[in-house]
Amino acid sequence: MQEQQAAAFQNDLAKIAVPFTPQEPLAGHTTFRIGGPAAFWCQPQDTAQLRNLLACCRNHAVRTYFLGNGSNTLFADEGYDGAVIDLRGLAGELSVVQDGEEFLVTTGAGMTLGRLCAEAQQRGLTGLECFSGIPGTIGGAVYMDAGAYGGEMKDVLQEVAFLDDALELRTLPVRDLQMGYRTSIFEKNPSWCILSATVRLRAGDSGKILEAMQEFLRRRNEKQPLEWPSAGSTFKRPQGAFAGSLIEKCGLRGFSVGGAQISEKHCGFVINRGGATCADVVALTEEVKRIVRERTGYVLEREIRVVK
Repeated sequence: MQEQQAAAFQNDLAKIAVPFTPQEPLAGHTTFRIGGPAAFWCQPQDTAQLRNLLACCRNHAVRTYFLGNGSNTLFADEGYDGAVIDLRGLAGELSVVQDGEEFLVTTGAGMTLGRLCAEAQQRGLTGLECFSGIPGTIGGAVYMDAGAYGGEMKDVLQEVAFLDDALELRTLPVRDLQMGYRTSIFEKNPSWCILSATVRLRAGDSGKILEAMQEFLRRRNEKQPLEWPSAGSTFKRPQGAFAGSLIEKCGLRGFSVGGAQISEKHCGFVINRGGATCADVVALTEEVKRIVRERTGYVLEREIRVVK
């Protein structure tokens, strides 16, 4: 970003009163703990601030990237030459409306899945247990149709409210969101910003819901390298196989490039053993993809988003 452009943009950010920090290191805002500085780190606290911020970005031709909890994101070592917009200030409060024998639960895009799962459990609402322990936000979960242990967001999602290209508020039902394995209409329209999501849950026993959540957490702790920084599952599941199993079959358990390593605990995870760079992770994943393709015929695709 040119100095004059950055100065004018910063001046207008101050006018619209959106909290921001220039040259903010992104490594501290992702679960991978990797990434250079964002030219501007912006933290809108409500929809009005967000709309003003996006209009300001457009007026100054400033690139934007929406970030939730940073759990599926790998920022470039050079950082991001634009505005990274932290949406966690748009968490809001839960709204619960009974619809026959089911309950429609609406929450802001910035709320973490962990908090939503806990709130549902306390209210005796079932349907979210499999998401317990996923370190993302609701917005991120919708964006990539997050899932685990046989469940996906599209299974419980009712509708999503968002700002479109014209910064107009729109709402679409799940049938129109083009949700599929780790994708949605929002991935195809990155300028759309998710504001809130409504999920459809059922009444259940709070104690049993808690037991199920704890069991999913136990399985995660037992099988996944949660003690190391990572971005979660590194590769998408190829048709007819599992990425971790293919990587292990190729003898790549513990394989490393710089500070990035295939986890010895779960081969589907690339972990940051300390000091890993984006370049390390990209080089490692490209080599793993090459070896797996040559030895098994399967073509792996990264699940994590590499943002430059």
